Amino acid sequence: MYVKCLGLKGSWREVADSANTTVNKEAGIKEPSSQWKRRMLLCEHSPIRQLLIKFKWYEIKYWVSVHLVRHKIGIEHWVRTQRSDRTGVDRENLSQSSLVEHEILVNAQAMINISRKRLCNQAAKETREAWLAVLDSIKDKEPEIYKVCVPDCIYRGWCYEYKSCGYHKTSEYAERLKKYREGINE
Repeated sequence: MYVKCLGLKGSWREVADSANTTVNKEAGIKEPSSQWKRRMLLCEHSPIRQLLIKFKWYEIKYWVSVHLVRHKIGIEHWVRTQRSDRTGVDRENLSQSSLVEHEILVNAQAMINISRKRLCNQAAKETREAWLAVLDSIKDKEPEIYKVCVPDCIYRGWCYEYKSCGYHKTSEYAERLKKYREGINE
């Protein structure tokens, strides 16, 4: 399985202009700083929904694709069909581990929300790896988005799962939570 980032639609300039509209200010000309982007993402203000990123997984297991399709808000999915009349293969003979292609168009808010569930240690390892591949593909292009996409225990500051993995009791967790919270009140 591998993933490719197919591009970004919308711009941080547009996000900043919309943010200015919401606070009764005129559009600016200065490009938003990395710190401003991070604050907008952490605050999860509505203009971040203008940032749309397109990704495509190649050779992803069908059952992993099913996990990802469950996310519906702020994301569109296109999964390669397994219909017998389109593929020439009897669908009844395909397993849940059959490989498919899965393309998404997702906004920044949805990326934060999906990360909370799919980066959790309670998520299936293969699904976690598929979502991590998405995040890794934007790490250099959109580092601010990458840095705010964290599992729920980091996002909330505690674990609420019925059957916790125990990660929230580790020193690694404490350090990661501290790093995530850096810059929140600047």
